[in-house]
Amino acid sequence: MPKAASKGRQIITGIDTSGAHPVEYRFAHAKKGNRHLTVVFANLAAPDDYGWSTGVLDDLRSNILWIRDRFDGGLTYYLCREMDFSVERSVIDLIAKVVKALGLTPNDVTLWGSSKGASAALYFGLRYGFRNIVACVPQFRIGTFVRETYPKVGRSMLGEGLPEENARVLDAILPDLLRAGANPEAHIYLVSSPQDEQYRSQVEPFLELLRRYPNFNYIHSESPFVKEHNQVTVRNVPPLLGIAYLLVEGITPRLGLTRHGYEEPDRDTSAIDDFLGATAKVKEKGTFQPPVVTVPAMGGQVPRTGSRFTGSAPGAVRVSLWEKGKFLGSPPVAADGTWFWEPAKPWAAGEHRVKIFAVDPAGFHSATTEVPFTATDGDAVAAPAQAVPADAVPGARSAVPRAQPPVVSLPAAHQQVTGTAVGFRGIAPGAVQVRFRENGALLGANGLRPDGTWAWEPGWPWPEGAHLVEVVAVDANGMESAPAQIPFTVTPATAPAGYFTPRY
Repeated sequence: MPKAASKGRQIITGIDTSGAHPVEYRFAHAKKGNRHLTVVFANLAAPDDYGWSTGVLDDLRSNILWIRDRFDGGLTYYLCREMDFSVERSVIDLIAKVVKALGLTPNDVTLWGSSKGASAALYFGLRYGFRNIVACVPQFRIGTFVRETYPKVGRSMLGEGLPEENARVLDAILPDLLRAGANPEAHIYLVSSPQDEQYRSQVEPFLELLRRYPNFNYIHSESPFVKEHNQVTVRNVPPLLGIAYLLVEGITPRLGLTRHGYEEPDRDTSAIDDFLGATAKVKEKGTFQPPVVTVPAMGGQVPRTGSRFTGSAPGAVRVSLWEKGKFLGSPPVAADGTWFWEPAKPWAAGEHRVKIFAVDPAGFHSATTEVPFTATDGDAVAAPAQAVPADAVPGARSAVPRAQPPVVSLPAAHQQVTGTAVGFRGIAPGAVQVRFRENGALLGANGLRPDGTWAWEPGWPWPEGAHLVEVVAVDANGMESAPAQIPFTVTPATAPAGYFTPRY
């Protein structure tokens, strides 16, 4: 669905259902007729599983294709789901269709990504012959990494039990391409750092294989401000973007012949427009209703901090919130059709317009609901009384009894967890959802089994030290119970090095 981006570009969303796996994408047309395509792969902490989608690429002049890494509910490195590599075929088919519709060749394409996305960029670039590859802190031994560091992703890719033989298969796919000299003319731009805890095992052993490529460029980051994996990308955004801007303009940042002025502003775009129209995600009006927003009130006021959006979206599995083309969040929809979302950062004072659409189980989108409001430093102007749960108003008594607090069986209160993978288990009879918060910030939410039990795995390693997580039950009316407080400590004794800290 088209959305106005922050600097005037239109973001078009679609889903290609022609392959074995539906592939969701976002697309932005080039500026001023630029004849290039940048394909962006997502890292493990990417918003809504789209990489580099928070506006950092706004000034890039090329066409941009963001591909979502979410297949059958799991992450895949764009490769496989339980060792079924038809995911890879579905992804490359989408890229090929967009390249053809734009009238481009693989020489006019840059594959881009960091971490997980960097591994995908290298794999697809080397195997399918794309000219430019920009990869920041990739993993080369993919199977070992997901098996040991991210078992939830490992189960998605390797299958239940995380079979070691499957991990060895994934470990080999990138090194085998390099040893075979696949796509020898590729321009490869690799960024890494010895401060990255993955460098010794995941990057350094493969640098000699990369140096065989005549157009291999290595950016070795040794900033004292880089102390872990995810900081390598953050500290190298300017040079990464510099490389991208040059490639998009047809200039290869290396000694030798360069090309400039790669633009055709009057080129016929009917082929790409037809493809985007045929794969549009938005269902026809009337077949899938847009979400209803109960809080905040249309045109009302909200506090800059502590505000909450609530509403309903029957038939949806999640809703997606945007402002000026920037992704805000994608909260799940409960079984009864209700949803809520709390911003992680304070609103800027002044007027806002948030656009919200619902997403059904197949990935298709509803039309958009737009919510105008004003963020102030004072108290919010309440929505109509019937739209606000009674116990959300200080001093008020709810006419509907609140849900009972959930019982948490794992982790036990004050437990010392000797590892960074912390899962939660418990029971909440009569509830439809449980929610998890730390320091007032929403961590996630989960549904319940028919017997009232629930289980939640965050999917990230917890930082070492003390934590206090509050777990609340939510009833069918959207009312939250009092919180069950679970203090626990992550100890460093046997915990593996952290990868990403949670994005609250």
